[in-house]
Amino acid sequence: MGVVWHGRYPSFFEDGRVALGRRYGISYSDFIREGVPVPVRQMQIDYCHPLRFEEEFEIETILHWSDAARINFEYAIRNLQGRLVATGCTVQLMLDRDFNLLLGPPPFFAEFLRRWKQGDLV
Repeated sequence: MGVVWHGRYPSFFEDGRVALGRRYGISYSDFIREGVPVPVRQMQIDYCHPLRFEEEFEIETILHWSDAARINFEYAIRNLQGRLVATGCTVQLMLDRDFNLLLGPPPFFAEFLRRWKQGDLV
């Protein structure tokens, strides 16, 4: 069909999550170092327009505020002409070292939230 397989889009979302996390000090490596697994609990994808093989695209990744021990991301994928290709969202839960659900964010993430709330992140 000449279009990107629909199952590739979750990896595109992950690319966006990784880039955002690195930029703000909340990467997978930071969570691993702190002993906090963050599995994806929920994912939703809306396919709007086919992305062709080898077509370049941009991923916009937005982190939504939550006071809970979870990470809520929203995504928009656009081709280089600006046409919306797909949108989606993911929810990741924060667990302790024994894989129990955390009820509040761990200290390093709470610090990130504090900086975000104060407007210190650019």
